[in-house]
Amino acid sequence: MKEYRQHRFTRPPGATEILLVRHGESRAAVPGKPFPLVNGQGDPELSELGKAQAQRIAERLASEQIDAIYVTSLCRTHETASPLAAKKQLNIIEEPDLREVHLGEWEGGLFRVKAAENDPVFVQMLTEQRWDIIPGAESHAALKSRVSAALNKIIKNHPDQLVVAVVHGGVIGHILAEATQSAAFAFNGCDNASISHIVAFNDRIMLRRFNDAAHLTNIESDASPT
Repeated sequence: MKEYRQHRFTRPPGATEILLVRHGESRAAVPGKPFPLVNGQGDPELSELGKAQAQRIAERLASEQIDAIYVTSLCRTHETASPLAAKKQLNIIEEPDLREVHLGEWEGGLFRVKAAENDPVFVQMLTEQRWDIIPGAESHAALKSRVSAALNKIIKNHPDQLVVAVVHGGVIGHILAEATQSAAFAFNGCDNASISHIVAFNDRIMLRRFNDAAHLTNIESDASPT
């Protein structure tokens, strides 16, 4: 009698697998001392904890058959990707259009202050699930246009391959919400240095994993000064 077993997922022929890695934790925002800006966006470097998280990512993905590593134009993604790129002996490819959501007048670290204070505009932003509630911030349409173009470029260039893209929390949230046709902020808030996993094929994106942080167990105590 013929049997039909259940099998583990395998990448369909021609598909592109992408591991969306959120950058490690960047340095703390300090009122009155804004982050340096790159094209109008805050560009803080990694904190000591963020550097430790980057090492954990490299260890976690060391055995994966990675074909390319992408980062954005902001330094925290470069710093996060560097240990993995060194371990896999791969060059880092910069894709500027995967940069974080532009936060308008709240750039340079002010967004973190407003969030901590539960500012009324921040509350409205969450309620309406729109970044552009913040004065001067990026609209959903603008974010979708640039991120989709960048993602489609990667997919086109890497059929039958596994790619790592070290990006930002807002961008990961956007990609996964679009892929699953969920509310705009449904996947916002993934952990620093977490891994989300998508598979793109036949003009669709399948979500395989969200906010995998198993490699970060005890990371804060391990990174603390002795």
